[in-house]
Amino acid sequence: MVVIEPFAVEQWMDAHETTAKFNIAETCCASISIDQLRTLCDHQNSPPLPDLSRKLGYGAIRGSAELRNNLARLYSTKTANPLPAENILITPGAIAANFLLLYSLVGPGDHVICHHPTYQQLYSVPTSLGAEVDLWKARPENDWIPDVRELKGLIKSNTKLIILNNPNNPTGQILKKPLLQEVVELARENDVIIFSDEVYRPIFHGISPIDSEFPSSILSMGYKNTIATGSMSKAYSLAGIRVGWIASRNKDIIEKCAEARDYTTISVSQLDEQIAAFALGQDTIHNLLGRNIGLARTNLEILERFIIKHDEYCSWVKPVAGTTAFVKFSSSEGKPVNSVELCKRLQERTGVMFLPGDYGFGEEFKGYVRVGYVNETEVLKQGLDAMRGFMRKDFDDLPLAE
Repeated sequence: MVVIEPFAVEQWMDAHETTAKFNIAETCCASISIDQLRTLCDHQNSPPLPDLSRKLGYGAIRGSAELRNNLARLYSTKTANPLPAENILITPGAIAANFLLLYSLVGPGDHVICHHPTYQQLYSVPTSLGAEVDLWKARPENDWIPDVRELKGLIKSNTKLIILNNPNNPTGQILKKPLLQEVVELARENDVIIFSDEVYRPIFHGISPIDSEFPSSILSMGYKNTIATGSMSKAYSLAGIRVGWIASRNKDIIEKCAEARDYTTISVSQLDEQIAAFALGQDTIHNLLGRNIGLARTNLEILERFIIKHDEYCSWVKPVAGTTAFVKFSSSEGKPVNSVELCKRLQERTGVMFLPGDYGFGEEFKGYVRVGYVNETEVLKQGLDAMRGFMRKDFDDLPLAE
């Protein structure tokens, strides 16, 4: 029997999000309806969405041509080597993409290196499959940027995968292009596959695409043995349609995933694929991303003002991308508070939901909470106002981390 660690982040979300009044733990950009999505399209006379006259068979097993072509176009931007649509496999969300990929490639005797902190799935699933897993750790004192020299020291003769999360959950930081180039060269020298979870791409709000350090997708770094996963949930505000994907420069990897997929999901809902293809179409995507990047910048400024106002208790490395911030809460003496107790009391007394960092990402993150700030601006404002009252009345009564 496969033994896998409980998925702490998802268990916390399941236990608390339905009762939260102000959910500031959610990691998606503020969700939109189909009607709202249509208003973002430059051509308001486009066909009905979804097409209710279409017969609902299984559809294309690997994903609709329209959706895969739209994704191929996005991955081919600013690169001399376009990505073929056949190198993309559509899945029910990025969580299914990640699991399918790891299930297809990793087993006993393999060694995996995983960027950390990150989404627990990325290291717990390889462990459950019998692989040896080492964590390539990012630290707050280095602005959550991991050291390539440490990565080099972790590589072994049986290293199969280097797993990245770029932009990163929970820190909101990025692996910049020069660092990615160093990682690619290490992988090339050692014949290692790079798998990058890019589910928060392209929500970049603290770095410009014209910056020389702006991170390309891992698929645009000139190395064949690269894989990216993505989703409609985070950057595209459409978590409810459950559409994700696996894309790779190596067609053999896609074929391995497709073979394994036959035992899991036959195809993705045709209705969901239609909506995803519409959102990623050239008439819609720029307006949708403009809306979400603008929302991220507005809300991050609100969160930053809160942290500055309470800097005797709060510290962070300001995010530059994605939808999450990793904020540390400490006592007036500078000792980390018990973040689980903080999150429990905060929600019980104010309805504000955060996610405790040590519970969700590892014991070394005592005092940290993950904040998902790219929700409706009014929800964030009201939630932080409620948090201010908690800070005044209840914060000093919190126990310290053990």
